[in-house]
Amino acid sequence: MSDEVADPLGPLARAVVEVEAHAQESGWDSPPRLYALVPTDELMAGEPALAEQLGLDATTAAGTLTPVEQDQLPLNTPLEETLARIMWPPQVTGCAAVLERLTLPTEAEADLPDDPAAAQEYAGSHPDRHEVRMAVGVSRDGTQHCVLRVRSHEGALVQGPDLVPELARLLHGTLEDED
Repeated sequence: MSDEVADPLGPLARAVVEVEAHAQESGWDSPPRLYALVPTDELMAGEPALAEQLGLDATTAAGTLTPVEQDQLPLNTPLEETLARIMWPPQVTGCAAVLERLTLPTEAEADLPDDPAAAQEYAGSHPDRHEVRMAVGVSRDGTQHCVLRVRSHEGALVQGPDLVPELARLLHGTLEDED
């Protein structure tokens, strides 16, 4: 029997935690980010110099996913529209997105103006607002994982598969075959 403790996080969850940590290093008030998730061993086979640079070998790469950050997303286009136009090639096992949003308590939503600019101003000045960073990853096999960090509680991460279902649905759509 091995003394090794099994890692409770699977490859997708580890990749999502990694992209959220990368975003955390950049600080708050950052634009949305999008990542392709590729099997590390396949990346190593195609890019041996990269594997050497990262200190990876077949043992450490087996069963892991490497996040590959994509070009900056357009700032003038809603994320939903951008994701609707993306189709990943078959080599991409999954994808992840990291973005920040303001959240309000349910009772505050009744007073939310219909005008988007007024709604943003209302949310930004509401005393009970919370700034939240969401990192969501999905894979072609239907697996998904979410990580949330609330700005006012920097050290705490909330994790689970169904925390941001709409973003997960949009990301799954980028992995569907065109047929």
